[in-house]
Amino acid sequence: MMVNCCGLLTANKEPVPLKSVGVELEVRDHVATVVSTLNYENKEDKPLEAVFVFPLPGDAAVCHFSATIGQTQIVAEVKEKQEAREEYDDALSSGQQAFLLEESEQSPDIFSLSVGSLPPGESASIRLEYVTELAVQADDGLRFCLPAVLNPRYQPQGSGGSEGASVQVTSVPASLVPYSLSFSARVSSPRPVSKVESNCSLDPLQYLNPEQTQATVKLAAGHKFDRDVELLIYYKDAHQPTAVVEAGQASAKPGTLMGDPVVMLSLYPEFPQAVMSSVASCGEFVFLLDRSGSMDCPMDRSKRRETRIGSARDTLLLLLKSLPMGCYFNIYSFGSSFQHIFPKSVEYSQKTMEEALKTVEEMGADLGGTEILNPLKHIYSQPCIPNQPRQLFVFTDGEVGNTKEVISLVKKNSGSHRCFSFGIGEGASSALINGLAKEGGGHAQFITGTDRMQPKVMQSLRFALQPAVVDISVTWDLPKGVSVTVLSPPITALFQGQRSLIYAQLTGESSKAAEGCVTVKYSLAGHPSQNQLHFSLKPAEDTGLTVHRLAARTLIRSLEMEERERRGEQDKGVKKKVVEVSVQSGMSSVFTAFIAVNKGDGKAVQGPLVRRNVPTPRLMGCSTPSFMATLGARRSLNVSNYCDYSSKLEMLKYCDYSSRLDMRNSSLRSLSLDEDCYSALQCDPEPCGASRSIQKDCYSALQCKTRGASHSNHSALSTSRAAAEPACKSKFKSGGSTAGLFSNLRKKLGALKKPHQMPPEPQDLLSSCNEDCTAPKQTPRDPLLQLVSLQKASGCWVLDPALAASLGKTSEEVENLKLASVNQEVWATILALIWLHGFKVDAQDEWQLLAMKAVSWLRAQNATCVTECVEAGNALLGCNVQKDVLGL
Repeated sequence: MMVNCCGLLTANKEPVPLKSVGVELEVRDHVATVVSTLNYENKEDKPLEAVFVFPLPGDAAVCHFSATIGQTQIVAEVKEKQEAREEYDDALSSGQQAFLLEESEQSPDIFSLSVGSLPPGESASIRLEYVTELAVQADDGLRFCLPAVLNPRYQPQGSGGSEGASVQVTSVPASLVPYSLSFSARVSSPRPVSKVESNCSLDPLQYLNPEQTQATVKLAAGHKFDRDVELLIYYKDAHQPTAVVEAGQASAKPGTLMGDPVVMLSLYPEFPQAVMSSVASCGEFVFLLDRSGSMDCPMDRSKRRETRIGSARDTLLLLLKSLPMGCYFNIYSFGSSFQHIFPKSVEYSQKTMEEALKTVEEMGADLGGTEILNPLKHIYSQPCIPNQPRQLFVFTDGEVGNTKEVISLVKKNSGSHRCFSFGIGEGASSALINGLAKEGGGHAQFITGTDRMQPKVMQSLRFALQPAVVDISVTWDLPKGVSVTVLSPPITALFQGQRSLIYAQLTGESSKAAEGCVTVKYSLAGHPSQNQLHFSLKPAEDTGLTVHRLAARTLIRSLEMEERERRGEQDKGVKKKVVEVSVQSGMSSVFTAFIAVNKGDGKAVQGPLVRRNVPTPRLMGCSTPSFMATLGARRSLNVSNYCDYSSKLEMLKYCDYSSRLDMRNSSLRSLSLDEDCYSALQCDPEPCGASRSIQKDCYSALQCKTRGASHSNHSALSTSRAAAEPACKSKFKSGGSTAGLFSNLRKKLGALKKPHQMPPEPQDLLSSCNEDCTAPKQTPRDPLLQLVSLQKASGCWVLDPALAASLGKTSEEVENLKLASVNQEVWATILALIWLHGFKVDAQDEWQLLAMKAVSWLRAQNATCVTECVEAGNALLGCNVQKDVLGL
């Protein structure tokens, strides 16, 4: 039967029942409540089941799910997952309407929503509510992210969550998402709201009271659903330690989590300045870099030439130049396989630094899939170096399917290292990035849109160079008759200016005027310290059950982690406890699901049920038009067959022909390159990491559909494809790189974008299989990075033509002003410091550590005439930087 092609359509020309998504955000201090409304409408002539797989923040706690059909509202219940699935299936088979919401078994930031038995012409409104904490950024902003983009998650073969059937989830380029998004936010705090920033266009901030403690903001008109929506919220005054006590639910039994009061403590430790100003001169620094094909995606759509892998290479340059003498380091990179520069960590020196930088410069996004587990196992198998604390830096775009398996491994090894994680680009899994840092006792950063990676990474390096906080303990002083049950896992890491949260259940009676006190004790660089926080036990007003829900989410996540660690044992008690807490609190978990059935008037929906997969946004050029993602035993979305990215990425940059080709151009009217012709790019993952052979299906991507074109054109393409296949296959099997094929195909396809130019013949496209790949054009290096690249491991610079050029001077100009009595390296280093302070003060976060190393080197030289050198350097460079500003 023909489908009525009206209303919203997927890339495969199927009607989309999801019409619009509305999101309302309410932020109270550092806690956010998010209400999403999804409006569905069936414009077909048969009943539908719509399935929508979408991302949520990794630490979100889903606490409400309901559906409205006509005037009837059905509120979902939380039930054990298998029981909920069976109830959903039973309802559909009996013609009832049903709604099912479940969390991925592999990654807690992916959810699946099934809307079943939507009759022809019927509308349904789904309301989804969740709560989450907002992370503190380096500049004291609070970050909220509404994930819109769900990129494919690479699922290594043999990893967990592969049992059960697979369901394909459709995705389309973000610019072509066939439903709209509206977004508004209300912010309130005891302190004034100073500003709200976003990566998307916002309407002006509207204050609701004279004190400016309440404000609203919304997305500007015309927002494209092509990126995650990120808000940065800034309050006046620095963050202060706080405690919020929330009364229990009146209908819940006293002594239970929901029946008792719960306290949320926000701690911001302040460390002694003397300790903070010192930088460790030891440590083992292990850098783990994602080199999967998706790392070749652009960092920012407005500046497509800078890729994720390119930005990561520049960041590694800064990191290597900023390491202290006397430390140890190594660099790993991974894709379908992994590599390391040195067999084991080596001492940092000029020789080892140069060797590492030479290798880093050659690193590309060419290692296939995203298998992070094996390199982590290899790193942890290496013995720790005595008196050199291990610091692990992980750079990834977070497109992995075995998130929980990876996090469990990091937690298992948390006693031997600190882990700092960096999520690169739109769609990076917040569950993975935050989980790595949380379980590894480190710090997480996200780099999206126009963010520069370097300042965020250097902030984490400063954290890593701080002395580790050890012997952390938390003690409670409460009135008689009141006991405490801590629901959060023990604090394993404290960083200057970074928030630590503790949730605890308070049991027993106390007067409303009673107070409690919590004391956090720890040792920093051998100095015992403590912070105290006194708080009232009187419950706060108007918090609803937000604190209880966040506390329940924290407890559920801890229990889930414990269950994974015990997996294989016969003890089912932990899983039972998770289900019990989840059902009691009405919060989602990996073992439960929300289920709602409309029993209504008892009339069964007539006719066979047609399934429609609602497309999610994906980043252009970063993924195929369809993909698989892990979602559990019943609807296990398995990405293990997702082909390695590297063999497709260059072509995929030209995949989105609907938006890239101007089909109005008369010379192109005869050729329509449909997006779904690229869905065939499902290459076999087996060759990943070895010499990758191009599979037959890859070539079907070149079967372009034509409007009014003759049959002979199709035949020519088919014939030329068949002729080209053997040559291509033999080339790749003999060890040739896929890069050449796709580099040349890109050039051929690039001609399609030029106006008044006929498209190339199909055989011309395919003949590029046998052409040698050409090197990409080198873009001029950033002046800051050029200067940094010349610094020696010791911290000094050498006086040579390269340094003069990076300063914008000739060798003669630089050498003529040097004092005769001054060492050449001293003069060169002073010039470099003046240039950094004079021309790059806005990027000080990036070069501060390497400048400190340079100053330490200068002091060790006991150089004379430093004041005169600074004056001469200012004269040469046209600056006015004072000697004390340089730290001399």
